[in-house]
Amino acid sequence: MNAEHIRQLIESGLPGARAEVRGDDGVHFEATVIYAGFAGKLPLARHRMVYATLGKRMGGEIHALQLKTLTPDEAAA
Repeated sequence: MNAEHIRQLIESGLPGARAEVRGDDGVHFEATVIYAGFAGKLPLARHRMVYATLGKRMGGEIHALQLKTLTPDEAAA
């Protein structure tokens, strides 16, 4: 697993999202995801939306994923 593949999975699972993913060891990653669909949602719900795009890879191929989830307005502030 690599950061680019995770970025593609997130962006295809959340159409219109922009994701930046980093991680050098192949199992621990951090991602910033900007998505209009996060509006009005609490952080836990936002994280679940991102995890859903990764499915069973979480806890397997992806051991850990640190998330920062923002709406476009929050990212612009």
